[in-house]
Parts: sequence; C-alpha cells; structure tokens
Amino acid sequence: MPPPSPTRLQGLPPAAGAQTRLLLLGSFPSRASLQAQQYYAHPRNQFWPLLAALFELDLMRLDYAARLQAVMARGLGIWDVYAACEREGSLDTAITQAQPNDLPGLVARLPRLQAIAHNGGESARMMRSTASLAPFCHRLPSTSPANASWSFARKLEAWRLVFARHGLIAGEGSVHQPDFNQALHSEHASIQARNSQG
Repeated sequence: MPPPSPTRLQGLPPAAGAQTRLLLLGSFPSRASLQAQQYYAHPRNQFWPLLAALFELDLMRLDYAARLQAVMARGLGIWDVYAACEREGSLDTAITQAQPNDLPGLVARLPRLQAIAHNGGESARMMRSTASLAPFCHRLPSTSPANASWSFARKLEAWRLVFARHGLIAGEGSVHQPDFNQALHSEHASIQARNSQG
C-alpha cells in the first residue's frame, strides 16, 4: 500500500501596505507558524529578535498584531514566495509542488517599494523573477534555526546593511555606498553563476 500523500498546505496573507519600502520574503511558513497563523512563530527563529535589534524596539514584549503594526509602520512588508506547497515537517528541503505567490500583484499595490529582500536560500531561488519587480533585490542570511553556521551578530550586520540602505533604520557611518554597491555586485554575480548551473 503506497504511503499517503503529504497534506497540501496554504500560506499566510501578506503583511504590507502603502508605507512598505522593503518587502521581505521568506519561503513558506513553518509548521509552528501555520499553527499560530503568525509569521516566524517558531521560538528559535531569529526573525523577531533581529528586527527588535534593528529597530531598537522591544518587539518580544508585544503581541503579534502589535509587532506587525510596529514593523510595517517603519516601512517593512512581510510575505513568502510560495502560496501553497506539500511538505513533511518544516524544512525548506522538504517543500514539493510549490505554488508561487502573486508577487507582481502585491508589488503593484506598494507605491513606495524600493527593494525586495529574500530571507534565506530557498526564497532566493525566486530572485530571477523578483529582480524585475523592484529597483533592488537582496539575499539575506536565513533567520531559521537551521542556519546555524551564521551567528546572530553576523546575521544582524548583513540585515543592517540592507535596512539602512533603504532608510528603514539610520545608516551606519562605517557603511559607504561604494562598499554596498561592490557587495551587491558580488551577490548578483554569485547568484547568476548558481542560476547558470541549473
């Protein structure tokens, strides 16, 4: 008797609006996030602690609705690249039969959008499509607990660079525009190389 097919999972609606300048895209909500109907609900995911450090807000003491309101008011939008998929567990590597979200439709409703940022490698697989939707497109290190090779401090600095570049937080004096452009060029070059390999 064949094993049962994985359950078809539906993602969460976008948290974005007229103030959104940076749209942050994950891959697909974890099992904990789907159960809670909240983005990044897994207690070991570093998403909310990172945003708390970047915005210098005590987000962890706020309820979920207040967290969303606080970050959206500062220009951040949150969604995923996949609207639905089949998956056993929560790992991105287990995602199959993925259905993309209507990212062009959302972007058309974000008049102040400056950039799209992908949270992790699975999300960044869509960069060939999303790069045409905004003036800038970035790949950020994943906040997932599975990304243990990056320390919190290293992730924070990578995220800070992008958030400062698009005016969501104050810029750092040590971050110069040529350095950012060079890093961005290297990032795109490596992504193009990976894409050309299949």
